[in-house]
Amino acid sequence: MFPTGEIKISLDEKALRDFVEQEVSKQIHQQLVLIDINKLAEVTCMSVKYLEDEILRDPRMRVHEVRKNRKRWWIAQPAFKAIVDIVSEW
Repeated sequence: MFPTGEIKISLDEKALRDFVEQEVSKQIHQQLVLIDINKLAEVTCMSVKYLEDEILRDPRMRVHEVRKNRKRWWIAQPAFKAIVDIVSEW
C-alpha cells in the first residue's frame, strides 16, 4: 500500500479575486484605444440608457468624447478613470 498524506492549501479569496480582476482589467485596457457606447455598456455592466443618463452627461466624460458625424467614441483610458471617479462619488 501507498502511504497516505494530507495536503492543505489555503487561499485568500479576496486577494485572488482582486488579482484576477486586475489582470483582466489590464488586458481589456491595453487593447482599447477608443470605445463606443455599446462596448462601454458591456465593459461596465451598465445599460446604454443608464450610461446616457448618469455617466456620459458628466463633464469629466464629455472631455474625452470624440465625434464624427453622428457617431461618438471616448478615449478609453481616461474615460475608464473618469467613470471610476464618477462612480466613487455615489
